Amino acid sequence: MADKMRKLESYTPTKFMSETSHYDKSAADYAVNFIECLCHTKGTWAHKPFELIDWQEKIIRDIFGVLKPNGYRQFNTAYIEIPKKQGKSELAAAVALLLTCGDGEERAEVYGCAADRQQASIVFNVAADMVRMCPALSKRVKILDSQKRLIYQPTGSIYQVLSADVGNKHGFNTHGVVFDELHTQPNRKLYDVMTKGSGDARMQPLYFLITTAGNDTKSICYEIHQKALDIIEGRKIDHTFYTVIYGTSEEDDWTDPKVWAKANPSLGITVGIDKVQDACESAKQNPAEENSFRQLRLNQWVKQAVRWMPMEKWDKCAFAVREDDLEGRVCYGGLDLSSTTDITAFVLIFPPRDEDEKYIILPYFWIPEDNLELRVRRDHVPYDLWQRQGFLQTTEGNVVHYGFIEKFIERLGEKFNIREIAFDRWGAVQMVQNLEGMGFTVVPFGQGFKDMSPPTKELMKLTLEEKIAHGGQPVLRWNMDNIFIRTDPAGNIKPDKEKSTEKIDGAVATIMALDRAIRCGNDNTESVYDSRGILFIDTY
Repeated sequence: MADKMRKLESYTPTKFMSETSHYDKSAADYAVNFIECLCHTKGTWAHKPFELIDWQEKIIRDIFGVLKPNGYRQFNTAYIEIPKKQGKSELAAAVALLLTCGDGEERAEVYGCAADRQQASIVFNVAADMVRMCPALSKRVKILDSQKRLIYQPTGSIYQVLSADVGNKHGFNTHGVVFDELHTQPNRKLYDVMTKGSGDARMQPLYFLITTAGNDTKSICYEIHQKALDIIEGRKIDHTFYTVIYGTSEEDDWTDPKVWAKANPSLGITVGIDKVQDACESAKQNPAEENSFRQLRLNQWVKQAVRWMPMEKWDKCAFAVREDDLEGRVCYGGLDLSSTTDITAFVLIFPPRDEDEKYIILPYFWIPEDNLELRVRRDHVPYDLWQRQGFLQTTEGNVVHYGFIEKFIERLGEKFNIREIAFDRWGAVQMVQNLEGMGFTVVPFGQGFKDMSPPTKELMKLTLEEKIAHGGQPVLRWNMDNIFIRTDPAGNIKPDKEKSTEKIDGAVATIMALDRAIRCGNDNTESVYDSRGILFIDTY
């Protein structure tokens, strides 16, 4: 499975070492030797000594060997960003044990933090297994599995798992924190509590942050990532902050093995190149996977779904749409109510009447009037500009006023021949009843793979063929650019509302309306699905 272990041939202290600090080889050797007395715990490596790979040893020597004039460590924070399967959990567990058992700190408090208890347990379980496999530690460390706690009895030091879903996290006297997968933190609360002031009583606390890249550019992890980049590129100076980022830039060719090697320092050791090759081939075949390949294998911060809908192709479909020209024509609606405080989208799609025509998209959006300005500031999205331009409407109050939207749809029904309105079956029951009372045919539309996959694939196909016209509507464009796609084992796809941190309501409404327009067409004859089956292409 693996090449021969790569060892650190020669060591040069980090460029982040301040002028007043020095490299203490014996302190670094101690940390390296402690870790190399531990064993690997998983797979083909299980029970074998934890020999540090060159890049791992460099990090350990930098963190534990660079000391201030007073003999304490220069770096209090270490931020390591690295793709998956590089030996991240093992290194984090080893650092946690070193801080708990080997750092000479009486009653040290070391915490393992992650987004949830399950994630936080990953590093803990590796650490506990390392203790069990090491005779010297197993005699001295008590493992309390149910509490996810280790106690190093000679000094009364503890290693304890915490997660973002734990309630009260104040009152810590922290010596060390190991944050695993910082990018999954739902907010910054846990990070702030654990790093701001909790280690003040300690002489050399260490906050060890190790993560793969994420996709939420508003997260605490992205904030730290930006700080790390600023320090690497010399825009900021913080002598307490140590950082290593293994990754590639967006411009790099993601299919090139040389690029993989740049991002994966353990390639050929902890992860076989064949595994990366297979993942790359799969991503080439299925654009929906490209994003996760870039994020997990190349450590790129990628905007969620920019890879699913190629926006340059979408923009080519900005053919003019004149509402008045569509009067009396057959069309199908898609209604995504989302929550009352959110954007509500209603999209009409007009099927082509002959070979030369396109599917025409006519979207409408509403947002509560009272919190418009707040949302502009919070979301950094120009809702106010779109409103002034007429691309977005507001309804009175601080929630979307459904009655207003019903009346609006009723007026649209007088103008156009709206055959059906598809809606998310979990949507507002009352509104559906009211629309039915107005004479509309309202059809529930499931949000699972079965219902969403065919029209989602069809939308991509029509976009690539330039067979849709959307007039360049900016709110809809923003929604399309936000889509994150989930894929099931059978290759079915659907927009993922949970993963798409930005709004996708208009895109979902478009997909639902498109499904009805394709199935029913202009004269309720057979659907295109009947004549040629459902599409299974995943490439573009």
